Amino acid sequence: MGAVYRAEDLILHREVALKFLPQGSAIDRDARARLLKEAQAASRLNHPNIATIYELNLAEDAPFISMELVTGETLRDYLRRSNPAPDFVVHTACAIAEGLREAHSRGVLHHDIKPANVMLDARFGVKILDFGLSELARPDRGSADSAEALLTRTASRGSPAGTVEYMAPERIRGEAGDPRSDIFSFGVLLYECLSGRTPFRGETAVDVLHAILHDVYLPLRSLLPDGDPGWERLIAGCLAKAPAQRFSSMQEVLDALHRLGVPASSPEKSIAVLYFANLSGSKDDEYFRDGMTEDIQTELTKVAELRLLPRSAVLPLRDKTMSVSQIGHDLSAAYVLDGTVRRSGNRLRVTAQLADTRTGHSLWAERYDRQMEDVFAIQDEIAQNIARALRVMLTEQEKRAIEKVPTRDVQAYDYYLRGRRIFYDLRRKSLEYARQMFARAIVIDPGYAAAYAGVANSCSFIYMWFEASDDNLKEAMRASRRAVDLDPESAEARASRGLAETLNRNYGDAAREFEEAIRLNPRLYEASYLYGRCFFAQGEMEKAAEFFRKASELDPADYQAIQHLAMCLSALGRPEEAREASLACQARAERHVELHPDDVRALYLGASAHLLLGHRERALEWAHRALALDPEEGTTRYNVACTYALLGETDRALDLLEAAIHSGFGNKDWIDNDPDLSALHGTTRFETLRGLLAAKETKSPSD
Repeated sequence: MGAVYRAEDLILHREVALKFLPQGSAIDRDARARLLKEAQAASRLNHPNIATIYELNLAEDAPFISMELVTGETLRDYLRRSNPAPDFVVHTACAIAEGLREAHSRGVLHHDIKPANVMLDARFGVKILDFGLSELARPDRGSADSAEALLTRTASRGSPAGTVEYMAPERIRGEAGDPRSDIFSFGVLLYECLSGRTPFRGETAVDVLHAILHDVYLPLRSLLPDGDPGWERLIAGCLAKAPAQRFSSMQEVLDALHRLGVPASSPEKSIAVLYFANLSGSKDDEYFRDGMTEDIQTELTKVAELRLLPRSAVLPLRDKTMSVSQIGHDLSAAYVLDGTVRRSGNRLRVTAQLADTRTGHSLWAERYDRQMEDVFAIQDEIAQNIARALRVMLTEQEKRAIEKVPTRDVQAYDYYLRGRRIFYDLRRKSLEYARQMFARAIVIDPGYAAAYAGVANSCSFIYMWFEASDDNLKEAMRASRRAVDLDPESAEARASRGLAETLNRNYGDAAREFEEAIRLNPRLYEASYLYGRCFFAQGEMEKAAEFFRKASELDPADYQAIQHLAMCLSALGRPEEAREASLACQARAERHVELHPDDVRALYLGASAHLLLGHRERALEWAHRALALDPEEGTTRYNVACTYALLGETDRALDLLEAAIHSGFGNKDWIDNDPDLSALHGTTRFETLRGLLAAKETKSPSD
């Protein structure tokens, strides 16, 4: 399909793959049309199991596609050198199926699913490549050649479009095909992964095409007599000759994987780290218990082969009593880590246990009786013991990352945990208190990079939402710079720097920091979420939507990124996708508010989701609840103003917007580009308020 080059994007400073047409075909009108169709189809897809298309462009009149560079090896290469274990097949099959389900939901077919078009990236992720033969599914597409004509052409000129061994019978017959055609190809790939051979074979391509159309494949049980019979049923549901006799959708394929007893959304080494029980006898110690638990989770995220559930997924289970199997079912986790923490003076006792959610059996357990100074050693040992229990071979880089000690001073660590616990409240008083705690940690240990990042983030959020002062922005810049200088390999430090640069309107520098943060830790929610905010502030809704979507996928319980995604999609004129995102936001916000009824941010963002769904009364109820809880806060006033603007109540919206600006909200770029406020644009009062903000802005501070 063409030549692919590894390249560097000189604007965003990221490596990409560039796909060009074969030499000699670049001027061909049909070839250009195919490439354009590929870009248009694939660029609509944004999923962790699909390689992202960035742009279609021209270089010296030669069209090319810029796409995500996926390092690693193809599934074809892996199968040539390895006999995959069943758990590997399940994980890979689920990832491919989920990617295809997303593509099909957007009307995009692949038409060339095969091991060579599946990449296993360097972090054990799965990516579907090359929608080069894909086409938008349209019911009015006419038929092509007959099967006889295709066989004749194949015999004389070689393979047809698509790869022979993986083609669905209807495609061979020249029919347009539908999602069930991809399901057939997926079944061939799955059969090959399990048995080491394709189901339809022959000495020539014509023989293979004939076998696909007319022959019965060798039953899987004859090749794998000890295999689970469920695989046979799954394969049969994919490889039926008639599309009507196959699974009707990739969702049905995933359901079949569920019936095999392996949750499709739970990779083999997915772990839920539950909040350890606080046995210290004092609620005042809960910040330490929470911080200890979250740091163990952070240590485990440094192991690429493990999949950790995000904090927001396990937070609702804190201090609840549930069986291991129930937790595994509810969270789709293969393993659960829980334990206890007891702190008394300078003594620390920690117990930890790793259990298999499918059997309930304990795989590993340990008790640590140590001095407080050993707290990081305990976290290190737990992470390494879990890796051993799950037969994960740590790389030298992973070992170094786990063994890295953030601070040598226990008191500095204690202040840091106090600050981090309250930071998540995201209210002004909470952020001010968190900044003080992080600052105290720095006084004790001036080399504490995470504490500097904490100060930077506290100042940045205060600047964004509550007090857009020159001092807050300068402090965010200074602290984030220091955090990166102290620990340039910290994704969290890079993300904090990216946020500060965004607020300082150094968007190029911000992009470099966020790209580096994502490279260092692709699973870090904050990096993708804040990168989305960076693009939003510039009015680049397409790119903002891309990173808000990634963030929402990294943390499926979070309501913020998905609400921002809905807002971007609405601004881009994609109402159906915006509605889908709003439904997800509504569900997440509802769950969150049930657990935290006084969470103002969940209330006002949830109000926006309700409004996009047409729930006017519910939106007003949530907006009023938020305003009643925090009537003086600028960010609350601003977001409720957005709700009124969407409702067409212009005067009420402008009253709240003006009050928000006077009480400290000063994010002018956000106000300029927020589509929720578009109804206010051009009004005298709105333009006056924009002028007031511009007058209040000071010269951007330097480092």
